[in-house]
Amino acid sequence: MNRKLRMGMIGGGKDAFIGAIHRIAANMDGLIELKAGALSVNPEIAVDSGKMLFLDPERTYTDFKVMLEKEAARPADDRLDFVTIVTPNFAHFEPAMMALDKGFNVVIEKPITFTLDEAKQLKAKVEQTGLTLLLTHTYTGYPLVKQARQMVKEGVFGKIRKVWVEYPQGWLSKMSEREGNAQAAWRTDPKRSGKSGCMGDIGTHAANLAEYISGAKIEKLCADLNILVPGRALDDDGGVLLRFDNGAAGVLQASQVAAGEENALRIRVYGEKGGLEWAQHEPNTLLVKWLDQPAQIYRAGGNYGGYQSSYAVHNTRTPGGHPEGYLEAFGNLYRNFALTLTAKLDGAQPSPEALDFPSVDDGVRGMAFIDNVVKSAQSEQKWTTFEI
Repeated sequence: MNRKLRMGMIGGGKDAFIGAIHRIAANMDGLIELKAGALSVNPEIAVDSGKMLFLDPERTYTDFKVMLEKEAARPADDRLDFVTIVTPNFAHFEPAMMALDKGFNVVIEKPITFTLDEAKQLKAKVEQTGLTLLLTHTYTGYPLVKQARQMVKEGVFGKIRKVWVEYPQGWLSKMSEREGNAQAAWRTDPKRSGKSGCMGDIGTHAANLAEYISGAKIEKLCADLNILVPGRALDDDGGVLLRFDNGAAGVLQASQVAAGEENALRIRVYGEKGGLEWAQHEPNTLLVKWLDQPAQIYRAGGNYGGYQSSYAVHNTRTPGGHPEGYLEAFGNLYRNFALTLTAKLDGAQPSPEALDFPSVDDGVRGMAFIDNVVKSAQSEQKWTTFEI
C-alpha cells in the first residue's frame, strides 16, 4: 500500500492533554495522517481545534455520530482507515461500537470502557467484524519492557516466582478536582471515571505490565483501597496481593497521593535463577540480577542489538546513548498497529513484532481487574478469585 493510513479522532481537542500525545505518536513514523475529527463536545472548541490542526472544515465535526456517518459514506479512496477515541472513560463504548459497525478499525484509551459488560460487548464486536483494535497501554511500547518479556518467555530466569509492581503519583495529593483541574475532576467522578479512581486509572497499567512481562495471568487477588484525601469520591491509593496462574506471588501498589512523585512506575520480576528490574524514570535501562553472578545492565540502542531480542530491536529508534521515552513508546504502539493494519489491507501476514501491541483482550482483563479489586476491597474475605 503506497499511502498513509487515514485517521479520525474523537475527543482530544485543544483543551485536552492526551489528544496531542496521540497525534504526536501517530505522526512519528510518517505512516498515518489525521484527516477528520470530532474533537470536543463543545462545538466552539471542536471547530477551533480543527482549524489549529489544519483539518478540512468539511471533516471537522461537532458530533462524533455525524462524523462516523459521513466518513463511512465517503468513497473508498478517501475513507478513514481507523478512528482514535480519546474521550473520558464513560464516553469510550458508544463511539467504539459505532466505529466498528461502520467498518473502522479502532485505537482507544484505557480503561477500554466504563464497565466490564461493555468491554465484553466490544470484544464480541471486534471478533464479529474482524477489525483491529489497539488499546494504548503505553508502557508495553518501551524497548526494554519488550526485552524483559522475551527473557522471561525464553526461560532465562527459570520458573517465575515473584512479581512486584508499583505506580506512585502525587498529583492528587490535594482536592485538585475542586480547584479547576479538569483532568482531576473527571478522574475522581464516579459518573465519568467508573467504580474506581486510582486503581482504574493507573492500577490497570501496573496490572497490565505485570501480566505482559511475566507472561502469567492474575487468578486471585486480595485488595485494599483507600481514600486518603478527605471528601474524595473514589479511591486515590491502594495495594493488591496477587496470585498468578503459574504459581507466582505478586504485590501491586498504586497511589495518586504520593506527594512529590511524578509517574514512578517500576516493576521487578524474579525467577529461580535471577530477576529483572525496570523503571519508567530510566526506561533505557534494564537491570538483570543473578543468583550466582554479578548483575548486568542492559541498555536500549541499536548498537546493543546483538544482545537483545528482535522485539526490543524492532521498537528501538535511536543508537545507544540517545534517550527514548514516553512519546517514543507511544509511537511504537501506533507504528505496530499501523504496520499490522497495512499488512492486513495488503492481504499479507503482519510480523510477530508488529502484532505485539495491547488488544481488546487486554481491555477486558483491565476492566475485570477493576471489578475484582473493588469486590475484594469491599469484602471481608481475604482472597477473591479473579473472574471475567
